[in-house]
Amino acid sequence: MNVVIIGLGYVGLPLAQEAVRVGLNVTGFDVNQSTVDGLNAGRSHIDDLTDADIETMVEGGFRATSDLAELTGDNAPDVTVICVPTPLSESDGPDLTAVKAATDSAAAILKPGALVVLESTTYPGTTDEIVRPMLEKATGLIVGIGFHLAFSPERIDPGNEVYGIRNTPKVVGGLTPACTEAAASFYGAVCDTVVKARTAREAEMSKLLENTYRHVNIALVNEMAIFCHELGVDLWNAIDCAATKPFGFQAFYPGPGVGGHCIPIDPNYLSYKVRAELKHPFRFVELAQEINSRMPGYVVDRAAELLNTDAKPLNGAKVLLLGVTYKKDIADQRESPARPIARKLLQRGAVLSYHDPYVDSWQIDGRDIPRAASPAAAADLTILLQAHTEYDLADIAGKAHLLFDTRGKISGDSVYPL
Repeated sequence: MNVVIIGLGYVGLPLAQEAVRVGLNVTGFDVNQSTVDGLNAGRSHIDDLTDADIETMVEGGFRATSDLAELTGDNAPDVTVICVPTPLSESDGPDLTAVKAATDSAAAILKPGALVVLESTTYPGTTDEIVRPMLEKATGLIVGIGFHLAFSPERIDPGNEVYGIRNTPKVVGGLTPACTEAAASFYGAVCDTVVKARTAREAEMSKLLENTYRHVNIALVNEMAIFCHELGVDLWNAIDCAATKPFGFQAFYPGPGVGGHCIPIDPNYLSYKVRAELKHPFRFVELAQEINSRMPGYVVDRAAELLNTDAKPLNGAKVLLLGVTYKKDIADQRESPARPIARKLLQRGAVLSYHDPYVDSWQIDGRDIPRAASPAAAADLTILLQAHTEYDLADIAGKAHLLFDTRGKISGDSVYPL
């Protein structure tokens, strides 16, 4: 089976690895030539795969290309999987530019009887309303007869050492029952469990439901963190107590904001669909977005308050940020709240530095931010934004003049929780 994966990032590359592992003939297509060259040379550019992993893939027959001409004729794929980014547009609506470009690429190499799967997160209806007509128009083939088309939401969790492609249940939904079966057959080779959705729309909605659920619950505890501080209530302890209930409760924790490729973006796709077709707002999502977007500003306000208790203004104060990635123990900075926090601190005159074991250099709006020699470097205020495992939190707490802990990980006389 020839498999082509379009988009070789955090979603596409782990899928390619598992497909190679089970003996499929896998080619990765990416428009970024440096990514292609690096992979063919055995170099990884994502956290979850090492250089050794890529070398093993190459030895197993994997190759990357940016030339569609290499994927025609005898090399034409039996399965094409689209794994490209779906960011927000300037108006916070869906930006399907990459999906449409990838669909054009898939059409150029589509042969009769082949399967095309969209994994990129999007609003319900995209597979049927955008991808299908583009493929049919370009090829003259009809879905369900000339080729198969399905949606399968990605469930990649960067840095998760327990769940990966193989042992995470895979949802698939086709435009016809035969399309669903074709997708289930492919993913059954690379995943232990395949879950068949009723149609592609239910599969698309399942991804948005997963991330909207997290988005709303994170917003809930973020808002609780704000008023618990004013009420003198230790929310972190309250959450720990509530989490002892063996049913009816799942713990979510507050933080300095939400980051990554899912939570700050995906719920907006659902909100857009509701507004566009039903003409009314999805109030839960929009309120959650408002609350979570407020957190970086709240962190900066709290930082100013803490410095005031030490008779120091924020303007001119030395502030050290610890951990600027969106998630602990990875290098991924996508949508990290550290960036808007840093921007607001600089606007208010703070003398800023940072430390992160995964980030060697860091810029805010083109301005280089100095990297501290250690996470315990001297500062008027240290703000823990990401509690990387490498950090000795007790040592940091013992040496910090003032420590603002936005992750609820440290205790001490000089430590102030979110």
